Amino acid sequence: MLRGRLMVGQGPLEPLMNVRFVPPQHTYTNKLPMKKDQIKKLVSFFFEIGNLRKVLRAHQQVLLSYDLTDTIASHSFRVVLIGYFLAKELKSDENKVIKMCFLHDLEESRSMDHHWISKRYVKVFEDEIRKEQLSKLAHSKELLKLSKEYQERKTLEAKIAKDADLLDEIFLLREYAWQGNREAQEWLKGKKDPRNQKMTTHEKMLFTKLAKKIAQETKKQVPSFWWRNLWTPDSRK
Repeated sequence: MLRGRLMVGQGPLEPLMNVRFVPPQHTYTNKLPMKKDQIKKLVSFFFEIGNLRKVLRAHQQVLLSYDLTDTIASHSFRVVLIGYFLAKELKSDENKVIKMCFLHDLEESRSMDHHWISKRYVKVFEDEIRKEQLSKLAHSKELLKLSKEYQERKTLEAKIAKDADLLDEIFLLREYAWQGNREAQEWLKGKKDPRNQKMTTHEKMLFTKLAKKIAQETKKQVPSFWWRNLWTPDSRK
């Protein structure tokens, strides 16, 4: 809305010719909003989450692979984008979903990743780690609340964020299988649901119908499909 005031003139149209518009007032301030101790804690946290680039995903052991690009950080990046598109299509709160996706593996900077065999023998105190990671930071209440909501899997947003997490795994398995990894091929096949022979283990774990459809397309589509119509032997002039 334009805000202004009329200047009184001589003729009937004179006021309209002398409208002075006042620009909107910005609330931004260059004053330092955080105390020195808060900044110190935040910088320490940023260093910690940067280490997620170096945390390799544990499934590489049982996939018989060694992939330095398959880290918790790279995994989380695609999870965030998948979560965003799922949330938009399902008319959910994409802001919450994106934040949940960012937070979903945060504790693994301290616990490392664990595949489904090690989970049989190892207990990770995820809630304790997240509380220690976040509780002393600014805005920690929101982050801890969202993290708890994600872990409980009761809301649509939490279910969408988990679907995004599982879908990234399916994408990665498809990429490995396309390269000839037979173990990844077996994982993709999974176990058939006796009640629905078309649905595999991964698809059964997904909550939303949209995620299940994306999983089915992922298993069929060639990973290089995205650039098939882009390549050319001729340099651009």
